[in-house]
Amino acid sequence: MAEMDVDALHQHFRSILQSVPDAMVVINDAGIITAFSKAAETLFGYDANDLLGRNVSVLMAPSDKAQHDGHISRYLRTGERRIIGIGRTVTARRADGSLFPIDLKIGEAKIGDHFLFTAFMRDLTEQRRNESRMKALQAELVHFSRLSSVGTMASALAHELNQPLTVVTNYLEAARDLLESPDPETMDMVQEALNEAAKQSVRAGQIVRKLRDYVSRGEIEKRPTQLVPLIGDAVALIQAEMSSTNGEIAVSVEEGISDIMADPIQIQQVIINLVRNALEAMEGQDDPKVEIRAASVSGGLAMVTIEDNGPGIDREVADQLFKPLASSKSTGMGLGLSICKTIVEAHGGTIEAMPMETAGTRFVFTVELADRTDE
Repeated sequence: MAEMDVDALHQHFRSILQSVPDAMVVINDAGIITAFSKAAETLFGYDANDLLGRNVSVLMAPSDKAQHDGHISRYLRTGERRIIGIGRTVTARRADGSLFPIDLKIGEAKIGDHFLFTAFMRDLTEQRRNESRMKALQAELVHFSRLSSVGTMASALAHELNQPLTVVTNYLEAARDLLESPDPETMDMVQEALNEAAKQSVRAGQIVRKLRDYVSRGEIEKRPTQLVPLIGDAVALIQAEMSSTNGEIAVSVEEGISDIMADPIQIQQVIINLVRNALEAMEGQDDPKVEIRAASVSGGLAMVTIEDNGPGIDREVADQLFKPLASSKSTGMGLGLSICKTIVEAHGGTIEAMPMETAGTRFVFTVELADRTDE
């Protein structure tokens, strides 16, 4: 009877492999593929028989291959979760070598003294293509909107500045003419004209200052945003953009962390900028690594830490990094970190760079949690 039950279970499992809609891959705790669904064959372009017994890294982007077995052994040793039970967007590799984005979710099961991991994968290529198309259309609309706003603003600025500048010109010309006969009475009139010109110059400066405040204040649309997918998507974008890098990007997010209040695109840009800078700083270095950590802290905030094991920076350099036109790279414009600071502060957070005691650099920024519980 027991043998019949085992046979029935095997048949049931085979039917699942044939019919499950998302690609499903089962691996053991050594990273070896033990089951490969029909949908996975279609998605990756492999026959299941060609992959059974091979390491799952064959399905991964080059940047992830070297670290995969280490992730499994680290999890088995410490219980530290990087993807298991969390899920994220990663870059996968087809049989023809092409890379594509997938939504990856991994479950675990302990059988005796060993673990089995089941990965469910969904192709995000078409979704990303549609998102890119929508972003392009939105960017075009924003561009035209900005052009219209700039035109309106320029017209308003010209109108506002014309009056004080005309008055300044008239007073200065009057003072110049009065100086042709510099008697005491005339000099009093010259002084009065110059005083009035100075007042109008101050007024023109105030107009420009108000415009600058309006522009720098900007507008952000904060909304509850899940932090884990936001970080995962940022990492996937970096890996797709810098496919030649060998740097490891590790992500560790505090379990149960709540949503953040953010404009997801802007905060994602902060993460991408900081991680990209770290990878570029470690170019040519052996075993480059960037670690992204996120945890809730007091004050109703989430703290995101981006740490590398690169050459590091001096404290004096760290203090200057966020100023416009300051850069630690010879080819840098020094605007990226300044923009990061503007974005983070517009979200009500702070950002700073901290040199490590030995080597490496740590960037830390905060952003509001969606359900703030100030302590």
